[in-house]
Amino acid sequence: MALNDSLGEFLAAAVDAAKKAGEIIRNGFYKTKYVEHKGQVDLVTETDKACEDLIFNHLKQHFPTHKFIGEETTAANGATELTDEPTWIVDPLDGTTNFVHGFPFVCVSIGLTIGKIPTVGVVYNPIMDELFTGIRGQGAFLNGKPVKVSEKTELVNSLLATEVGTKRDKATLDATTNRINSLLFKVRSIRMSGSCALNLCGVACGRLDLFYELGFGGPWDVAAGIVIAQEAGGVVYDPSGKDFDITAQRVAASNPLLKDAFVKALQESE
Repeated sequence: MALNDSLGEFLAAAVDAAKKAGEIIRNGFYKTKYVEHKGQVDLVTETDKACEDLIFNHLKQHFPTHKFIGEETTAANGATELTDEPTWIVDPLDGTTNFVHGFPFVCVSIGLTIGKIPTVGVVYNPIMDELFTGIRGQGAFLNGKPVKVSEKTELVNSLLATEVGTKRDKATLDATTNRINSLLFKVRSIRMSGSCALNLCGVACGRLDLFYELGFGGPWDVAAGIVIAQEAGGVVYDPSGKDFDITAQRVAASNPLLKDAFVKALQESE
């Protein structure tokens, strides 16, 4: 079977899995408002776990020889090493805080790496019913229509997304807010919508011009979004300007026209 045929098959299976998991998320999402404080974490964990099991079972049936890395399984079993084998890297529920609060930026993220290179990506927001898909070399799509990054050429006209991250120690927070403070002078405005995967898709479809995050959870946050952003004509790189490393928990993305100015602004913000 030609690789392109099988990539199409990989994508179709991932879309099916994402839509099934999306249904579980949608059902839980509208219940969250009634959850007592004590139970919120449990609800998230239950939904997370149920979605991850469903996705992995679905993909394992289709592709029994493939490897799997998931946020939940990795959290349970310690770090899983990324090899050259075809590997599905899954975040069953990105935007868990949003999920708890009923804020509609939540998604399922399913990425496939082959030879460690992100090759197939599916990001599905079941609340807004937006399905982002991409196959390396074959373009990126939102609900089946092609998407492209923005054509902004200047930081001052650009919308920047970032996230605070999970750490709340004073040193990290000071570094984070100082960086944001510095960047606010240089861009139009800043958004923190709580989902790394959806930020990458936002860059892909031109809703966002710039995105960076330092210290996100792991490769499951970015594996799918990277394919989609790159296939939409975007560039993904380390915030220092170096090549992106999927294991490094540091990411920046933009259209190619803004990259140099963005890297410079990020360096100046340190």
